[in-house]
Amino acid sequence: MNGEFKFGIEEEYFLNDVLKRDIARSGIKEFFSSCRDEISHDIQPEMLEPQVEVATTPCVDFDEARAQLTGLRSAVGTLARDHNLSIMASGTHPLAVWARVRPTEAPRYGKVMHDLQMVGSRTVVCGMHVHVEVPDLALRVDIMNRIQPYLPLLLALSTSSPFWQAHRTGLLGYRLAAYRELPRTGLPDLFQDVKDYQRYIDTLVEARAIEDSSYVWWVIRPSLKHPTLELRVADSCTRVDDTLAIAALYRCLVRRLSLDLSLNTNQTGASRAINDENGWRAQRYGIHGSFVDEASRSAKPVGQILNETLDLVAQDAKVLGCERELDLARWIVARGTSADQQLSFYTEALGRGLSNRDALAGVVDWLSAETMGEPVARH
Repeated sequence: MNGEFKFGIEEEYFLNDVLKRDIARSGIKEFFSSCRDEISHDIQPEMLEPQVEVATTPCVDFDEARAQLTGLRSAVGTLARDHNLSIMASGTHPLAVWARVRPTEAPRYGKVMHDLQMVGSRTVVCGMHVHVEVPDLALRVDIMNRIQPYLPLLLALSTSSPFWQAHRTGLLGYRLAAYRELPRTGLPDLFQDVKDYQRYIDTLVEARAIEDSSYVWWVIRPSLKHPTLELRVADSCTRVDDTLAIAALYRCLVRRLSLDLSLNTNQTGASRAINDENGWRAQRYGIHGSFVDEASRSAKPVGQILNETLDLVAQDAKVLGCERELDLARWIVARGTSADQQLSFYTEALGRGLSNRDALAGVVDWLSAETMGEPVARH
């Protein structure tokens, strides 16, 4: 078994009221107490009360990661049911209204919410994060620059947030649109080197603008707690298969960029702006759109970009033993993302004459069941 480039996966879920299908407002403290007592102290609340975060231990094998994630979803979901709650993996909640969501009562989050005010209250979103071990900070910063052209692809594959405040947004991935109201989000700047990055962090810390680098919430960042480069661009993936596909592709890209130090070394301000444009296109169209290719000055379909990227990392996938997981990325393009499935359920329900709220409640039912690996049949 190849132990290089260890990785870990963090998933955020919404907590729902089972009967209302809306975001939970009661039973939350009791639920977290049960999680700590019966599962692990590592089951954490997030900035807002009805959010829960789980994390794998460091892994070298994707079978191990799958077992951990499915086990965590099962255990946390079962405990949630004991409290008349359910868990739901998606980037945004189809029915939740942000003004009714309470912040978590914890010192860190209290300070953050005091600073962020309304924009903090509006971040009713859930993401999926992947850590890949890169022990050298200088290399982490270098890869953070050079991996940026691939981030829109990883976002497109993960899209699970087509609804916001009980409305269809017209986007496949609305989560980052809401999240970018926060400071220090989006793409990181192209830092000259590790000293340039450290100067940015140290200046903000010494000026007391932030406490430490964990208050920098870019779509990719060097982790403060671990010797890893942390991917943060992805929506929370409803299906475990999608989580693993994106984690595998990201891990392979980190390996490729670690070994080929010449790859994407020519990133410029124009490159970053094009990457940002492609990020928007991923939010808007998901896997159905196209990305601007800087080299050819043309737009390429997401499926073509995926195939080119998979060709690039084919040897890395073989070495890391995750060729099967990369095949799952092709399957996402073939059958659609969570956002595609949500919209299919929604439009079909409206076509049957259901109200907007009832149609969205059906989407919540599907999301909750699929999160637990219990697909809901169409009626």
